[in-house]
Amino acid sequence: MLDDVNIPVSSSPHERDTLALNPDRLLISSRKSISAKEHLLQLRDSAWDTLRDRAWVEIDLAALAHNVRLLKRLLSAKTQLMAVVKADAYGHGALTVAQTVLQHGASWLGVATIGEGIELRKAGIDAPILILGAIHSPEQIKAIAHFSLQPTLVSPQQALAFEDTLSSLSQSVSVHVKLDTGMSRLGMPWQQGVEFVRLVEGCPHLQIASIYSHLATADDPDPTVMRRQQGRFEAAIANLRRAGIAIPRLHLANSAAALTDPSLHYDMVRVGLGIYGLYPAPHLHSAIDLQPVLQVKARVTQVKIIAAGTGVSYGHQFIADREMRLAVVGIGYADGVPRNLSNQLKVSIRGQMIPQVGAITMDQLMLDASAIPDLQVGEVVTLLGQDGNNFIGADDWAATLGTISWEILCSFKHRLPRVAVSE
Repeated sequence: MLDDVNIPVSSSPHERDTLALNPDRLLISSRKSISAKEHLLQLRDSAWDTLRDRAWVEIDLAALAHNVRLLKRLLSAKTQLMAVVKADAYGHGALTVAQTVLQHGASWLGVATIGEGIELRKAGIDAPILILGAIHSPEQIKAIAHFSLQPTLVSPQQALAFEDTLSSLSQSVSVHVKLDTGMSRLGMPWQQGVEFVRLVEGCPHLQIASIYSHLATADDPDPTVMRRQQGRFEAAIANLRRAGIAIPRLHLANSAAALTDPSLHYDMVRVGLGIYGLYPAPHLHSAIDLQPVLQVKARVTQVKIIAAGTGVSYGHQFIADREMRLAVVGIGYADGVPRNLSNQLKVSIRGQMIPQVGAITMDQLMLDASAIPDLQVGEVVTLLGQDGNNFIGADDWAATLGTISWEILCSFKHRLPRVAVSE
């Protein structure tokens, strides 16, 4: 993979000063005869307009670094920070995020799939990478060994499948044993921890790197269930120690637990949402001052006047009650703006909040821009992020839709270029 390249540009008062192109978003192949960096330099004069011709996602690297540093301050010297960069770093761009968080205090990366781990390895990331999902097939196991990834083991059958394949390769792999303490998802029942870990220890090609579990309700203000899970985890670890089993590393905390209580930190915490500047629950806002990393912006592509009584968009879900200045914006549900936000979404232009009207379509949406009589084609619309005194967050969309901010962040599709900016 390719290095990011900082490209100076001129910008309006409402925009950033600099940007860096994320090469995995530009889809420039390192197999081409021209080097990636030379190609990016050739694109320098046109890159700004090319990337931002209709809609894009901005990633604030300074905010990302800020969040990692703050999170590290919550941890003791012995506790490491794993940055969870699965799902393309929650839609932020896995490579750019991984490079930034490792520079500012994270020492591990967490992904969900082998493909996500391989992508980072091919890009030159050499930090330890934990695969949080379950792997079984010989082909996947061979790929894990080849790319020095670290899998999660959740069952005896899986452990034996790893041992069988790795013995044929004469290779060893570091593995992480997951115990189910109440999430009821992946993991061996915590009561069977001793038997399971002994089986793994008996596999000569498997080296246990950690034992961990996952909390189901760490974001709940009522800690009852979380404490029950922590108690089960502690009991499982005590059983292992009584059995004379050495434990190299323990981890339990996700973002919410990392912000809640140092007793949940153990040897490592796995932080996803917090790194990206969002809080897992409202009551955690006072823990530290996180800064949102992602902004979503688009351009006005047409401005027109419509008469009172005119229907707007599919199904005429909105009928103008007066003469209206209508702005068409080049972003839609195929880009990740939920169609269910139709007639509920508000955006910001020039620091003014503007309502969206009519059904959001696949590639475009419409605004009632009557409050800005001199609005021009090409002006920037902020759908998520800061514009003047206005801030629109993923939590706002999530609250309107009855979902969670994680889903909002992960919804922005790859046809939106990721533009990394820094102050």
